[in-house]
Amino acid sequence: MNYLKILCGREENLPIYSKIVSCLDDVSQFPELIEPIYREAITMDETFLEKLRFALLRLQLHSEIHRNSDMEEAQKMRFVSEMIERTIFGGLFIERDSYVSE
Repeated sequence: MNYLKILCGREENLPIYSKIVSCLDDVSQFPELIEPIYREAITMDETFLEKLRFALLRLQLHSEIHRNSDMEEAQKMRFVSEMIERTIFGGLFIERDSYVSE
């Protein structure tokens, strides 16, 4: 899967995306990479932080749209993106219950 394309959408590729892609390629690396991702993010200005947050949102939306085609992949994408967003921003831009109908 082209995670970088999902993260970028129609926006520029930020250097932090490569660490996120590494987590998605091999989720077992996630515990070791969460701190470097956080440390890189806290040095970013507001514009780049906003771009990062929307990249994480794109990943979450993609996982919801495609969750029925590959449940395991969708869960991995959601887990990684939500944990990064919660760690950096203290919460989710859009809470899951507010946009998923059961």
